[in-house]
Amino acid sequence: MAEPILAASELYKFFGTAQGRFAVVREVSFSVPEGKLVTIMGPSGSGKSTLLHMVSGLEPPAGGAVTLAGQDLWGLSEKRRTLLRRDVVGFVFQFYNLIPNLTVSENIRLPLLIGAGGGVDTDGEFERLVEAFALGDKLRQYPHQLSGGEMQRVSIARALIARPAIVMADEPTGNISTSAGEEVMRLFRRACDEQGQTILLVTHNSRDAAFSDEVHFLRDGELHEEQRLRGDQVTHEGIAASLTTLGI
Repeated sequence: MAEPILAASELYKFFGTAQGRFAVVREVSFSVPEGKLVTIMGPSGSGKSTLLHMVSGLEPPAGGAVTLAGQDLWGLSEKRRTLLRRDVVGFVFQFYNLIPNLTVSENIRLPLLIGAGGGVDTDGEFERLVEAFALGDKLRQYPHQLSGGEMQRVSIARALIARPAIVMADEPTGNISTSAGEEVMRLFRRACDEQGQTILLVTHNSRDAAFSDEVHFLRDGELHEEQRLRGDQVTHEGIAASLTTLGI
């Protein structure tokens, strides 16, 4: 069996002071197989975004380890960790994080300008993503001229263009309409099924989680692996049952 692209082992994160600190993430372990869409699901305040920041190299854990693309993420120097993140991880944010003074075309190509995607057929990949995400008539527009759904499609295209080993998405449908959110999740699903991309999604939305190959449930900073769903278990009914069992 191939090694997972990402593996987290017994991660902890504390907030507060020594006199009044609490664990926002407690002993969390999980892995993400290559080419799959894996979701960490939980309510607001459950520690999802903090967990995503730790496994992506943005925020150090208080304890535990992360292996990303075969490397000990938090054993690297800050410079090497930054380069690994640049070359291996694509990000999709809830609030899009597009550069306002760049056009749609320039925003999509941004990872290539900072050195990611060595060896990628950049023109061919750009054209493929523009067609797949129906952005051909938006390329000269600026973010303020787009709808929320359009901005999120641009941010996904930007995350995918350098063919990163893994795309990490933090509540990517949280600020767009239901129909636009479903479109975003279909795009993620296609990226996995047709291009072999790997995606780690954190969300509180059961509709989004239903597009996954595997769903983990996070509550009060802890993963409840007895409720984990895989393959054919990932259905609206299966997710609802797990949420009810966990009281979420």
